Amino acid sequence: MEQPLSPRESGRFVSERSRDVFVDEDGVKRVAQMIYELRDSDEFTASGWKKMNPLAPSPDSDDAINWVFVTDTMNFSFWPEKEDEQCEVVCRGDTYRGYMSLCAAITRAMDEGVPITNPSFFSEISESELAKVLRSDSPTPMPMLRERHQALTEAGRVLVQHGGSFRTFMSRCENDAQKMVQHIVENIPSYRDEATYEGKRISFYKRAQILVADFWGIMEARGEGNIPNLDYLTMFADYRVPQGLVYLGALRYSDALMETLKNGELLSSGERREVEIRGCSIWCVEKIRQHLWKLVEEKDGKSCHINSALIDFYLWPYAKKHHKEMAHIPIHHTRCIYY
Repeated sequence: MEQPLSPRESGRFVSERSRDVFVDEDGVKRVAQMIYELRDSDEFTASGWKKMNPLAPSPDSDDAINWVFVTDTMNFSFWPEKEDEQCEVVCRGDTYRGYMSLCAAITRAMDEGVPITNPSFFSEISESELAKVLRSDSPTPMPMLRERHQALTEAGRVLVQHGGSFRTFMSRCENDAQKMVQHIVENIPSYRDEATYEGKRISFYKRAQILVADFWGIMEARGEGNIPNLDYLTMFADYRVPQGLVYLGALRYSDALMETLKNGELLSSGERREVEIRGCSIWCVEKIRQHLWKLVEEKDGKSCHINSALIDFYLWPYAKKHHKEMAHIPIHHTRCIYY
């Protein structure tokens, strides 16, 4: 079987053929200008990216590296069926929702003495044991327990076969972001975020790329974050960032697609419209990055350090923070293990 296009190549390929999602050049330039004005703020520095999730273990422990692997392996599909019926997890006195409910559940398990970051343990954890780890403190359970259990145990077995830790698993990749992404998707099936579009095999690799970025973040916090080609990573194609891009005018949906999403219709993973939303989001952020780099070069006379992953790390919390102002723009809903 032919190798799929890389996420960046896939974004371009989809964007050039898309029927329902479009990259808006004027909007792209506006977002690039907005980021240019923030270019020296904390959000776009290594220290900003290094700010560890408050629920993560201290970065100087090997627990932290495996913690990232466990959370990223189960990092998919947190959106609630109804907005007022969300899974909630209480950890260390605070209540968390969405992706943070997963982080809270893993850290709560560690606080309770469960060796949840040990691959020998989580490769063999039963579904009922994992259900206890991921238990909700609200009436709404965390969705897709069976799929999370399969993804975690399968990935755990791979780590056990590769030296018993995520760090050892990554050690053969020579600090190369591209090799890291490929190594993850070749060995761990749940990370193979691929589709066929207009007869072409394409890839998004959202979770694999986040895993590499998070691995870099921890190693950087330890003073060991030497991955020179981190620019290989694209944005991480999910459901929150596309909404933000539409809100900011850099991405545009057809009237038909907007109507479909407003009616609450679920899009299945790999179907044309879902692929167009994700592919055009990747290419949209690539265009924002290109314009930003040009602005920095022309106005500041130097090269720009802000890559596509850093732009994503800015846009995701931006979309979360402004969700009330964005309420008129629907999020696309797809239940799958890829995001």
